[in-house]
Amino acid sequence: MKPFALFLSLLPILGLAACHSGHPPMQTVGHVDLERFMGKWYVVAAIPTFLEKNAYDAIESYELTKDGNIATTFTYRDGGFDGDKKVYRPTGFVRDTETNARWGMQFVCPIKADYRIVYLDRDYTQTVIARQKRDYVWIMARTPAIPESDYAKLTRFVAGLGYDISELRRVPHRTTPAPLEDQS
Repeated sequence: MKPFALFLSLLPILGLAACHSGHPPMQTVGHVDLERFMGKWYVVAAIPTFLEKNAYDAIESYELTKDGNIATTFTYRDGGFDGDKKVYRPTGFVRDTETNARWGMQFVCPIKADYRIVYLDRDYTQTVIARQKRDYVWIMARTPAIPESDYAKLTRFVAGLGYDISELRRVPHRTTPAPLEDQS
């Protein structure tokens, strides 16, 4: 059997093995209004994939397509503010239409990576995107910086999901204003 054919034949088995992470099922938010969720999100911090380990000015933008999928554009500068600009355009597919909070994110056909909206504030200004495997996570906001108290709360939330937060990396943004003061 050719290596690629072998890989394709093992995909269902690999997929099942990947789903079993030793953690309880990760709960998503109860409901996501997709139209409100669309738009620009700054990646404030992440346990990044290998592609984005040195990301600066990371921004994820979403747009609903006519067929109900999510056209995604992920941009960042690699290695510094003047680094090469990287652009990825995966497609999001809503896997749970009851909540709209569990997506498959397709960078390469036919694989749709697990993408779960596990935290979303009432105003749709801060969110946490996670994966059942607890390997990658993204804290995102509509602004490039959030109050330190919010960051601490979201970091505790991520730790409570079972992530090793020592791997969490703040993403520098050139447009980052001075740290926001708490409004409380």
